Amino acid sequence: MRFRVLLLAALAMLLPLFAEAGTLRVAAEPGALAAAIREARPGDTLLLAKGTHAGPVTIKKPLVLAGEAGARINGPGEGTVIAVRAPGVTIRGLAISGSGLRLDRLDAGIALDAAAADAVIEGNRLEGNLIGIDVQGAPDATLRGNVIRGRDDLRVPERGPGIYVWNAPGLLVEGNDIALGRDGIFITTSDVAVYRGNRFSDLRYAFHSMYANRIEVLDNVSVGNEIGYAFMYSTRVIARGNISQGDRSHGIFMNFANRSEIEQNAVIDGGEKCLFVYNANRNSFRGNRFEGCDIGIHFTAGSEGNVLTRNAFANNRTQVKYVGSRWLEWSEDGTGNYWSDHVAFDLDADNRADSPYRPNDAVDQVVWRQPMAKLLLGAPALQLVRWSQSRFPGLLPGGVADSFPLLDPGAAGPAGAPS
Repeated sequence: MRFRVLLLAALAMLLPLFAEAGTLRVAAEPGALAAAIREARPGDTLLLAKGTHAGPVTIKKPLVLAGEAGARINGPGEGTVIAVRAPGVTIRGLAISGSGLRLDRLDAGIALDAAAADAVIEGNRLEGNLIGIDVQGAPDATLRGNVIRGRDDLRVPERGPGIYVWNAPGLLVEGNDIALGRDGIFITTSDVAVYRGNRFSDLRYAFHSMYANRIEVLDNVSVGNEIGYAFMYSTRVIARGNISQGDRSHGIFMNFANRSEIEQNAVIDGGEKCLFVYNANRNSFRGNRFEGCDIGIHFTAGSEGNVLTRNAFANNRTQVKYVGSRWLEWSEDGTGNYWSDHVAFDLDADNRADSPYRPNDAVDQVVWRQPMAKLLLGAPALQLVRWSQSRFPGLLPGGVADSFPLLDPGAAGPAGAPS
């Protein structure tokens, strides 16, 4: 009770300050922005006039920093351009550039520290900074509708991510357009967040999570990156409605990612692998489309307890790469996946093939272990082994089986995914 009385008294003392909050126009003159931030009252809006305003600046009180059309904040090429160290700060409608190049110091266009709770960063253009937006411990922040263009004049290990997240629960990142730099969004040790409706291009990884639990990755688009979506050492991830198109190495990459839901995503016209699953356990893959890759799914390193159903594997050079001695069943409750290379009958017209799909045999496993064995693929002995295993599955050394493969691609894959 005493604490409540003290809190109400403190709020009553602050109310006059916020009551006088207003909008102050800041001219594009040397020193004007720093002076305006220093003299502003909590809750004020600083409206930056068209032109170039000098950074770096530090915000230590709740303010709105907004820009007229053509307003820009330029840093000196060292450190962070705008550092936010207070709750309730909004930065909107500005062009921001000129950070330093020190990754060890996390030089950024905008940096939110642990005090910057409930920050809103929206509608800005951050260009040529080492890190676009750095969220270091700020809870419940919102990053929305920003355009971020990183540095492509540096070697890849020297570049920073468009958005860097550490220990920022409650974060919402939506509708941003991120290109160049190293990773579009890089997360490490940060749980409970939503990343949706973002677009990524010309990056190493579009989306990269490390030790990120209970995050939602929804309706994002990755085009022409090295890797689309990489989930590493993360649990209970929900990835739904995302698109990877033309990503050169992997569309979806799962490494020690567990108990996650990968649903209604589309990987289209990828390079090496549409889906890579490495020591990832108890995940569900439902209703995804994997099309046009060298390998549809590469499954390895003892991954267990995964469910694959209603996925469409279409026109991949190799549908499945799995090396192992155990049999894995890739269907659930009598419903499997669509495989474009599976030729089978459906005499009972239930849209499920009357014969199971077994994509790999002993010859495949030999070739994957010893690539030079490809030179012998036309040898009569190997052809006899393949023919025997196709007629007598008991001779197979273990592998993948889909006992209820779908025959209609329309019954699998995400709605609206390219065919």
